[in-house]
Amino acid sequence: MAKNFSALSESDELLRPERECWAEGFCFVAGIDEAGRGPLAGPVVAAAVRFPRGIPWPHAFDSKQLTAAERDELDAAIRATPGVEIGVGEIDAAAIDKMNILRATWLAMGTAARQLIELDFILVDGLPVKGLPKPSRAIVKGDALSASIAAASIVAKVRRDRLMEAYDAEYPGYGFASHKGYGTAEHLAALRRLGPCPIHRRSFRPVRELIDPPPEQMDLF
Repeated sequence: MAKNFSALSESDELLRPERECWAEGFCFVAGIDEAGRGPLAGPVVAAAVRFPRGIPWPHAFDSKQLTAAERDELDAAIRATPGVEIGVGEIDAAAIDKMNILRATWLAMGTAARQLIELDFILVDGLPVKGLPKPSRAIVKGDALSASIAAASIVAKVRRDRLMEAYDAEYPGYGFASHKGYGTAEHLAALRRLGPCPIHRRSFRPVRELIDPPPEQMDLF
């Protein structure tokens, strides 16, 4: 059954976190989320989305609950919203290997946030994030509770999927267009057959097991 993508009003439950921030005096509230922490290949991508007040917002859903076509539809609606600000940060596999995935995710989120011109508070999915340019509040499963975070999850996922589809043409044989770099049986079989390519994360098992010696990483903290 098709999801209801009717516009949100400021009284909608999905805007409760935003309303709480507005009540505290913050005017420009953005949501941040990432896509691609877990794959064996490709970048981690973060997006920051800030909608203006006083106009209907796209009815964004958690990107994991949407089909690819639905994500594309909502990504277009988000970008077409008058006054919306969007920032995107991408950290490639080589940098992930050097700094570890947690640091890379934080860096991508900070990069995305700094692209917004008007911003004074950030709602972030999951656990607290270091290095953000403004005060923030972490919301566990925020992509299902906040329209701004849900929008960011969609923008990040669509951007990363399109990157992986492009990489599929550049590095044929791995199936990146279908599994997007995740450790599926198809991907693991191709990895054993072909070995790692330039976008594989060499610090991630099982990629690391095919390399001697494995790459060194910075300490976590």
